[in-house]
Amino acid sequence: MDFFLQQLINGLSLGSIYALIALGYTMVYGIILLINFAHGDILMAGAYAAFYVLGFFGVTPLGVAAAFIFAMGFCGMLGAAIERFAYRPLRDSPRLNSLITAIAISLILQNAARLIPFIGPNPRQFPRPDVKLISAAGFSISNIQIIVIFVSAFLMIVLNYIINKTKRGRAMRAVSYDAKAASLMGVNVDGVISFTFALGSMLAACGGILYAFSYPQISPAMGAMPGLKAFIAAVIGGIGSIPGAMLGGVLLGLTETFTKSVNSQYADAISFSLLIIMLLVRPSGIMGSKLKVKV
Repeated sequence: MDFFLQQLINGLSLGSIYALIALGYTMVYGIILLINFAHGDILMAGAYAAFYVLGFFGVTPLGVAAAFIFAMGFCGMLGAAIERFAYRPLRDSPRLNSLITAIAISLILQNAARLIPFIGPNPRQFPRPDVKLISAAGFSISNIQIIVIFVSAFLMIVLNYIINKTKRGRAMRAVSYDAKAASLMGVNVDGVISFTFALGSMLAACGGILYAFSYPQISPAMGAMPGLKAFIAAVIGGIGSIPGAMLGGVLLGLTETFTKSVNSQYADAISFSLLIIMLLVRPSGIMGSKLKVKV
């Protein structure tokens, strides 16, 4: 039981990060049916932005808060700029064009980071609070895991409020349901899509900081694997479903953690196998809904 509780805590911590990143995938897909494969590299940009803020202010409560605010603002603007200049001109083109562009943007961000003098290709040690373990009832939880779980839960609650209780959230749901009808009703579709990219990118920035807190080394390619894992989480939960992304992230984090506790070599294989199994058994995901097309 002690072993089970310990792995449960570890899985919830990792799953919370995957869920935050997966929310960006699922929101963008729900609005414009695009898999934004550059999302993981926005995570990397957020981690680097926080790295320099923490280097300036130090790892203090003020410094951590400033790192989150600056990284979220920077990545929000970056996500909106990518949507405006890379994806919007291709909105009426075949969907494959946008998908190829997303892969290209991912490669551009990674290689641009390698060429920027103050980033470079070499990994850097990410500053984080000193790790302190709290032991209770036979298992241990670190202050880093507490921060990850509570910050992730708070941001998910805020996102749920924005989508379900605000005017902008109602516009997002309207565009997701029928963009043309929403436009006829006076909704600024371009503005809603841009806001969705910005919001998803801000969550990716938070996910990047929390991931760097948990695994304190950053590099230009650091967003590739977490981005892929978050995509798997979004598909498992039901891509396009906000609660599904949260559920998929937690389930994937738990699965990966319990697998690593047995044999770490199989963790990635199990994660990608889950994606294949889900696509074969239930392509719409756990909480996704099948689309009905009338002809």
